[in-house]
Amino acid sequence: MTSAPMMQEELATNIMMDRNFALEAVRVTEAAALACARWVGRGDEKAADQAAVNAMREALNTLSIQGTVVIGEGERDKAPMLYIGEQVGTGEGPKIDIALDPLEGTTICATGGPNSLAVVAMAEKGGFLHAPDVYMSKIAVGGGLPEGVVQLDASPMENLSNLAKAKKCDISDLMVCILKRDRHEELIAKTREAGARVMLIADGDVAGVIACARPHTGVHMYVGTGGAPEGVLAAAALRCIGGQMQGRLLFDDDTQRARAKAMGVKDFDAVYKMEDMARGDVMFAATGVTDGSMLKGVKLWTGGAFTESIVMRSKTGTVRIVSTEHNFRRKTWVDG
Repeated sequence: MTSAPMMQEELATNIMMDRNFALEAVRVTEAAALACARWVGRGDEKAADQAAVNAMREALNTLSIQGTVVIGEGERDKAPMLYIGEQVGTGEGPKIDIALDPLEGTTICATGGPNSLAVVAMAEKGGFLHAPDVYMSKIAVGGGLPEGVVQLDASPMENLSNLAKAKKCDISDLMVCILKRDRHEELIAKTREAGARVMLIADGDVAGVIACARPHTGVHMYVGTGGAPEGVLAAAALRCIGGQMQGRLLFDDDTQRARAKAMGVKDFDAVYKMEDMARGDVMFAATGVTDGSMLKGVKLWTGGAFTESIVMRSKTGTVRIVSTEHNFRRKTWVDG
């Protein structure tokens, strides 16, 4: 039998996720994006990231939640704030797990490249895979496709053939997004040999995964190795808009395995599906820092700025694009 306190806690969580919490989530990502926008193109990754972290933490602490960071800036001894396990919010309200990346694509921001984002995802307590800061092998496609149409351990030719058949098109019609890294040289070559086109991105694999499920991006599949925390964030987004994703944690040594075990990972070779990485009622929000295929970046002018954000929820499948003009003369803004 479910206890009364537990029922009240579940009810409070549902109320939080059912009410118009979307705008509050967007305000969190807007704050981070606005703060680091001052650092776009200035070549200082650390300063840009720190500005975004400071602003996002301040915004999160205004929310009426008992929030726990489960995907964040790293372990406590490596991250002074927004570290894994940090409590955020006012301390009153429902218990919420939070996955975040205040500046997804720090190098992109520092160089003024495309697709840099401020990202946050929220779920009921226990909703996210507690992924350590290691690499993850990933593959993702959009919605409306047969279950298991692509598989993490299948060859590029097999996956592309199955995807083309499901989409009723030729392999040459498919565009595959891959991070431009030396470790992906063989993957890129085999993808091209299979006949598909390749979109190489410098950074920002959360945006790369989301592009698979968004119309008009021209991207049909994402594949490759990137950060595990980013994999969880991408899975949260796909839960909201529809799609399929698989991932496997990759470990360099026993130290990393020990960290993963301490975070609850039991099978080091497990292939996680999207639902394993992001469960229950999930909300995802992102604000563009620099212009990209999904969102426009921050535009600054004297006394104000423009931001464009996306906010999504798994329960309803609703996707909102929020365009905002900020008047700095009439409100307090955390300036990075």
